[in-house]
Amino acid sequence: MLACPCSAFNLRATATPAKPDVSDPEREPKVRKLKGSPQLNRWYRARALRSGQKLERPSNRTGALEVNPSAQRTSDTLSFESTSTTYDGDREVEATASGKPIYMVSDGTGWTAEHSVNAALGQFEHCLVDRVCPVNTHLFSGIDDVETLMEIIKQAAKEGALLVYTLADPSMAESAKQACKLWGIPWTDVLGPITEAVATHLGVSPSGLPRGAPGRTFPLSDEYFRRIEAVEFTIKQDDGALPQNLCKADIVLTGVSRTGKTPLSIYLAQKGYKVANVPIVKGVALPKGLFEVEPEKVFGLTINPLVLQTIRKARARSLGFGDEARSNYSEMYYVKEELEFARRVFAQNPIWPVIEVTGKAIEETAAVILRLYHDRKHKCSMPRISKRY
Repeated sequence: MLACPCSAFNLRATATPAKPDVSDPEREPKVRKLKGSPQLNRWYRARALRSGQKLERPSNRTGALEVNPSAQRTSDTLSFESTSTTYDGDREVEATASGKPIYMVSDGTGWTAEHSVNAALGQFEHCLVDRVCPVNTHLFSGIDDVETLMEIIKQAAKEGALLVYTLADPSMAESAKQACKLWGIPWTDVLGPITEAVATHLGVSPSGLPRGAPGRTFPLSDEYFRRIEAVEFTIKQDDGALPQNLCKADIVLTGVSRTGKTPLSIYLAQKGYKVANVPIVKGVALPKGLFEVEPEKVFGLTINPLVLQTIRKARARSLGFGDEARSNYSEMYYVKEELEFARRVFAQNPIWPVIEVTGKAIEETAAVILRLYHDRKHKCSMPRISKRY
């Protein structure tokens, strides 16, 4: 069990507001442990798998939050999450004491802070992949009072962490900034500068409330119901089901098995696009409807054969088939033959863009598809025939 650096955490919550104590970040309170959330960085594991990297069975690396027993609220329980992970490129490795800590603090879910840090870490793969600069990331979400915020910043000071925060309340953001200055902590306010820029541009003051805050409501719009309809359609059209409905889809994905058609379809559906996906299987005729839909809607997916073989072997093991169970599904000769079969299908339909998904995250592939989709829809910057992306 790996101990999270934030285990020396002391939350002093009382019934009446108290002025935060910013005097000494070195206190060592008597504590008890609360289990943290393991949700952080599933994206990294998924991306590593799609890249063909071998992942060990995940161990319990979830950090622990430790809370002073006398500080626990009886009527208003604090809720936040902390996860400690060290990155080796796109892979998770055991965290070490030498890892550079990054604290991510949010008064909401922490999605914006988490993805901003992940995007930034992607610029340092040349360093991370050789374990020259291991990184420990810690996510604290739902931090909605200054006292708890100060305790996190004190712990960041003790660990020499970088603090990245997304705090909608300007007073909370200012408190974080001043505390970081006082204790000499490097910090980045992700949300503040862009919020100020938008406020200046619109000439309107921001609400200062995080998403999901009490009193902040979002009416169910036509856009919301359109997304729900798209998700329902996409689920029904998964894996070549109901080919007669292909003409109703906004986007049609096709490719061999394990090129990410289903997760990519669901991701696009959550953005409001009706997506159908059709598997290409050697020796199996493709549905007639695939060639009758508008070719501008169809996108082919391809992948490196070695990576595809690795993914298929992992899939076979997840279904309970051991190495002794032989199947041409994951044999290299069959993988190459099936990819070649798909290549011929794509060549016979040169209007279909062919997207190389090797090493790409779902979000990256989706961005390429949506750019091409809208370019074609609005008749601008038409891609070259049979160009690979």
